[in-house]
Amino acid sequence: MADAGVPRGGQGSELHSGTLTRADLGDVVHRKLGLSRAESASMVERLLHHMCAALAQGQNVKISGFGSFILRDKGQRVGRNPKTGVEVPIAPRRVMTFRASQTMRDRIARD
Repeated sequence: MADAGVPRGGQGSELHSGTLTRADLGDVVHRKLGLSRAESASMVERLLHHMCAALAQGQNVKISGFGSFILRDKGQRVGRNPKTGVEVPIAPRRVMTFRASQTMRDRIARD
């Protein structure tokens, strides 16, 4: 998201920590849309809340040009304790994966 112009500490558009945070997203919304900082932070929170709620209800989330958050149900399987070699059943569970869009993969490979 370096092209979104996310400054940290008021210098440049590089992320100093290497991590884009909620606060960074709120700052971008604040600067680009001209909303107050509180409104910008609220907008980011609402967006993340809607995404989390959809995933919690079993829906996949697809953001065109970015990627998809995909839910998968994994069945019960047998695992092995690497230290002792004892077989242990692994309970069925739901996992979430992220699959980047081709556009995102191309941008990452180019940078």
